[in-house]
Amino acid sequence: MTQRHIAYLACAAAVMASALAAAPPVDGRTHRVSPGESIQKAVDAAKPGDTIVLSPGTYRESVRITTSRLTLRGTDARRTVITPSKKAGTNACAKAGSGVCVTGTAAHPVENVTVRSLTLRGFAMDGLWASRTDRLRVEGVTAEKNGRWGIAQERSVRGVFRHDIAEKNGDAGLFMANTVDSEAGATDSKRAVISHNRLLGNRIGVTVRRLRNLTVADNEAVGNCAGVFVVGDESKPRAGALTVRDNYVHENNKYCAKTPRLPFLQGVGIVLTGTEDSLVTRNRVEGNVGKSPLSGGIVLFKSFVGAPNQGNEIRDNVVRRNSTADVADRDTSGRNNTFRGNQCAVSEPAGMC
Repeated sequence: MTQRHIAYLACAAAVMASALAAAPPVDGRTHRVSPGESIQKAVDAAKPGDTIVLSPGTYRESVRITTSRLTLRGTDARRTVITPSKKAGTNACAKAGSGVCVTGTAAHPVENVTVRSLTLRGFAMDGLWASRTDRLRVEGVTAEKNGRWGIAQERSVRGVFRHDIAEKNGDAGLFMANTVDSEAGATDSKRAVISHNRLLGNRIGVTVRRLRNLTVADNEAVGNCAGVFVVGDESKPRAGALTVRDNYVHENNKYCAKTPRLPFLQGVGIVLTGTEDSLVTRNRVEGNVGKSPLSGGIVLFKSFVGAPNQGNEIRDNVVRRNSTADVADRDTSGRNNTFRGNQCAVSEPAGMC
């Protein structure tokens, strides 16, 4: 071996040793919390890569997560429950009336946080609230009887929400939006996924508002006032370029009174308003019955600020026993929307089945 080879190997070894020393550990620490102990204290003590494991039982507090690469995990959703504290909370999440808050900043989004296998019940606002996150994962979480949204996210990208249950929440079970406190064009969610969730007895099962580039797939929505809402408006970029596929949306016949933004809701399956270039395919939409302007199986409706639907494709869905129609295009100003290959009986206008 020449002196040059020896010098090269020594240099390479030094570089590798330096890189390994600088790299963060692959596995972080595990912090275990039992009922009566503070989840927030464990979260505050945790470092990126750590996991907080909650033993079975009920925890009465709100939890704010601002550390990236953190996992908050219960034993399972049936046995690990977080409910509001009877005492006034001191962190921002408690003051906002929510259960778990995952919040970053515009300059420093919170990345790769996972919340898994627990129940969030009875909060005045949201079970789980997230803002300015990247790659948030919410899996196996039950959010029930919360005053506004079960699980909600804004100003975030690449989120994954799957195998969750959202039941009897005041507004949407799952709510995804560009932003909730200002008017703005739709944002790119960078392939966010809402999949394999059960949405029961909410005002709306899933609401996707002013977003692009995401998938809503393999969910069941039943017993809500409305199953799935995809909402846009006249802002630019427009909402759309997303997929709603393989969902089972049935018997969403609960009655919900009108609000300043929407008429009364009942019997609403899947609705697109002010949306472009989206695909609604291979869904089963059955037994949604009502007399709301939005009632029916799959409905295109002009947004309430006048933005039309355009370039959407509704194909290969099974749409049965819905009223006042199985498929309906009630957007008279819409352009280039197509209905084809759907198994249905009644359409508005006639001839689309």
